[in-house]
Amino acid sequence: MDIIFTDRALARLQNKTEGKEGYIKLKHDTEGCGCVVSGVAAIWLIDQPEENDTKVKTNGPDLYLDYNTEVFFDEKMTIDAPRGNHFSLKSPSEILNHSMKYYDKTKLNTGR
Repeated sequence: MDIIFTDRALARLQNKTEGKEGYIKLKHDTEGCGCVVSGVAAIWLIDQPEENDTKVKTNGPDLYLDYNTEVFFDEKMTIDAPRGNHFSLKSPSEILNHSMKYYDKTKLNTGR
């Protein structure tokens, strides 16, 4: 799997993570969706990669993905930062999420 960050996405991601420690994860988020196939892609800042996470090749920061959810993503994808405060995730064949959210899930931020 290859993921390309646009320059805008790299700048927005750096702005959101500046001064914070953690790892970037592309998450197939199913919370509140009712079913695993109804999940949506999101970007999470996490404390540590989990046991099932694998590193994905990018042109930017290390990015992790739960290998059990790879089926929901395409082999080649682009993360962009359109207007607003969100990201978009697309592949050559489709838009996977035009309004992908960023969440800081680190212990410091979530109070865990």
